[in-house]
Amino acid sequence: GCELTASTKSYTFQVDKEDDSDHILALSVVCLMDGAKDECNVVEVVGRNHENQEIAVPMANLKLSCQPLLSLDNFKLQPPVTFRLASGSGPVHLAGWHQIMHREDASFEDDDDLSAEE
Repeated sequence: GCELTASTKSYTFQVDKEDDSDHILALSVVCLMDGAKDECNVVEVVGRNHENQEIAVPMANLKLSCQPLLSLDNFKLQPPVTFRLASGSGPVHLAGWHQIMHREDASFEDDDDLSAEE
């Protein structure tokens, strides 16, 4: 997880460029933490499109009095990805999980599927 605040407005999740494994980052929840003000806290996810241009998409708009928590149901992203507090002062906590799929593991699983079908 990570926490976005007025002093730490962004967090970037990235993996080693030399790592040839497939990585998935899945977000499960975004919520306001103790000390949050009753203001709109907009969290954006920043990534790159197919033309390698940066794009930012709002993924949550949290307010203490009406929506302090949002379940993201394991919203999946491919690193590198940046989370940015576009408005508000937080603190906003993001939680999720990181899955690493080693390429040799993927070929091993494919072999298992073939032998099960035979």
